[in-house]
Amino acid sequence: MSRVFVGLSGGVDSAVAAALLQASGHEVTGVYMKNWSRDIAGYHCPWQDDLASARLVAAHLQIPFKIYDFEKEYYNTVTKYLLDTYKKGQTPNPDVMCNQSIKFDVFYKQCMSEGAELVATGHYARIINGKLHTAFDKEKDQTYFLYRMNPSIAQDILFPLGELKKSDVRKSAQKFQLPNFDRPDSQGLCFVGPVPMRDFLSEFIQPQVGNIIDENGDILGQHNGAYAYTIGQRHGLGIGGGQPYYVYAINTKNNLVHVTSNEDSSLLNKTEFEINDCIWWKQPQDNENKLKVRVRYRSKTIPCTIQKTNEDNWKIVLAQSERAIAAGQSAVLYDDDLVVGGGIIC
Repeated sequence: MSRVFVGLSGGVDSAVAAALLQASGHEVTGVYMKNWSRDIAGYHCPWQDDLASARLVAAHLQIPFKIYDFEKEYYNTVTKYLLDTYKKGQTPNPDVMCNQSIKFDVFYKQCMSEGAELVATGHYARIINGKLHTAFDKEKDQTYFLYRMNPSIAQDILFPLGELKKSDVRKSAQKFQLPNFDRPDSQGLCFVGPVPMRDFLSEFIQPQVGNIIDENGDILGQHNGAYAYTIGQRHGLGIGGGQPYYVYAINTKNNLVHVTSNEDSSLLNKTEFEINDCIWWKQPQDNENKLKVRVRYRSKTIPCTIQKTNEDNWKIVLAQSERAIAAGQSAVLYDDDLVVGGGIIC
């Protein structure tokens, strides 16, 4: 059996992961990552509650417990990335970046430097023969958020929940009599808590009034910062007239939000797009047409063809149009349950 450091978030999933590893004979150490502790716009950051819960779990399992403070690293990688991407009029995914830069980089390295042989988390995913595969519970599968973890460390990573359904995890929490067995799943921004994104952004980016315009250039209303909108957004536009409008483009340079009332418009629905900054678990072939792609978490996978456009970029051609494909988000490619890889939508 191995010395395994488990990231304990305070939630049920990571607690059950630690309990399962201990039950299978591993020498388990629990680690809480302190990545954010600041209240934002009147919203309470739950880090102290999470820490208390994680500490109780470790005490119940009678395992060593550590706290790693990565607030500086989190701000310099995840927070700055999030702010810079929104400032460009794109839509970032902080969970993807957190997994890449924090959980499976600085956290992994710290664990290994302190004697861990393996590192585990409560993610719903599977690693089989060094490759990333979707979880057994397809409703909880988190490979969309995990595709950017470094494939070279896969042999050191454990996902104990990968073969379980969420309902079984809750039952296991009761069986192990874990103190947080009935704790609700966390919601909101990664490690920050349930603060609306617009409120979070307003703490760091000065709001500036600008116009909301339609495809003809007519002014329909005003906004307090184009950066706070996302492609496909319908609600919160403040446009009257009875008919719904959808954001199809964001221009932060000129502080404009472009909308259309035609939900079938080609401005809003795309059949192709490009990705860059790619991570590959299995190198795709140029013009490969047997893959499927997911353009946002929980969206359905779409059959596609992938075409190499230059050294860094790939074009994804969809078998059917998809609404609200947003630059800055990730597109993740799958071959059945194998994660092929993916990149950032240009």
